[in-house]
Amino acid sequence: MGFLAFIPLTFQDVDTLLAKIRGVHNLTTSDEYIRMIAISRIMLPNILNIQASWLTVGKQVAQMCLNAGANDFGSIMIEENVVSAAGAPHRFTSTSIQQAIKEAGFEPQLRNQQYEWRDIPASIVEQVVNY
Repeated sequence: MGFLAFIPLTFQDVDTLLAKIRGVHNLTTSDEYIRMIAISRIMLPNILNIQASWLTVGKQVAQMCLNAGANDFGSIMIEENVVSAAGAPHRFTSTSIQQAIKEAGFEPQLRNQQYEWRDIPASIVEQVVNY
């Protein structure tokens, strides 16, 4: 089957041993992340889904990534402890993710973990991201 998706994540350095002991910090700029998405789309033609991780880069950068070749904005996180513990401050609900995708000029589409499309329920219950 191969890979379903490629999701480049930026290093989150808050409260990590690498930051405290070695002084290693995330120096990735928004422009560099967007370029990574664009290059991934070009260089990984066998991977159909490239995700812009709003969790690590935030709404505006993730929106720009949709125009740079990403076809997946990411999803709400029911329980995510690793990246948020390292300082990722971004939060979204299902409604705000859909709105962000529309604001970027795209149509949101619900999918499952296998990247199979699902119907979007007529009334999506607002889910608060629970960390």
